[in-house]
Amino acid sequence: MTRSLRFTLAVATAAVAALALSACGAGSSNAAGTVTDGKLTIATGQPAYSPWVEDNKPQSGKGFESAVAYAVAKEMGYAKSDVVWKRSTFDSAIAPGPKDWDLNVQQFSIDAKRKKAVDMSTPYYTTTQAVVTTKTSKAVDHTTIAALKKDAIGVATGSTSIQSVKDVLGITPQVFNSNDDAVLALKSGQIDAIVTDLPTAFYMSGAQLDDGTVSAQFPADGKGDQFGFVLPKDSELTSKVDKALKTLDDDGTLTALQTKWLSSETGTPVLK
Repeated sequence: MTRSLRFTLAVATAAVAALALSACGAGSSNAAGTVTDGKLTIATGQPAYSPWVEDNKPQSGKGFESAVAYAVAKEMGYAKSDVVWKRSTFDSAIAPGPKDWDLNVQQFSIDAKRKKAVDMSTPYYTTTQAVVTTKTSKAVDHTTIAALKKDAIGVATGSTSIQSVKDVLGITPQVFNSNDDAVLALKSGQIDAIVTDLPTAFYMSGAQLDDGTVSAQFPADGKGDQFGFVLPKDSELTSKVDKALKTLDDDGTLTALQTKWLSSETGTPVLK
């Protein structure tokens, strides 16, 4: 072998190695379809908020999405010690391209447009409507339909909350241009409570109202947004996650976790 040929082969080998290392750094998968052999890497937001993740510690298994993630991992054959948590932004998770995680969970609504860039699992939760009020409002202890229908209820224009209030409470709500306007009306005492989807309700009560509380939630009607796990496009794990979720749905685990973390732990009873 000539010296020049040996040099050419060495350069080619180095180039191939560099490409391989680059691919691994971009989030390649092994034979099991995961980014790390023997581990399941799950990402969520930074910070991650209650009741989805408690105390911003997804590894604790506390909070609805953290608990669901561990339940799915178990069904897929991964022990809790084999689950690795990472953080990602919401937008980067649903953008095209390689990922350095296997699953991502942070209240992603299942959407056809998103499915063009990433995989999305079957739903683990369908949002319900909820009641947001303040601790000084007369509506704060109104956790029955009969009591709440006597209150002045606000909703945002164009939201599904309008029809829900009409159907469940049998009254016509006051309609505001936005959720922010409804919050201002609640603060000023113009209305007694706001009806919105449960995730927005928790955000309003925690971030927009100093004395806010989510006092009740509407009975599930299956018409809300559906939340699913995000996976890299064409992931080998998508069908496995779907199978795990079906098992957890069929055996009542998802319902039990929803009751525990979105109702019991938060003190948010279902209206009756």
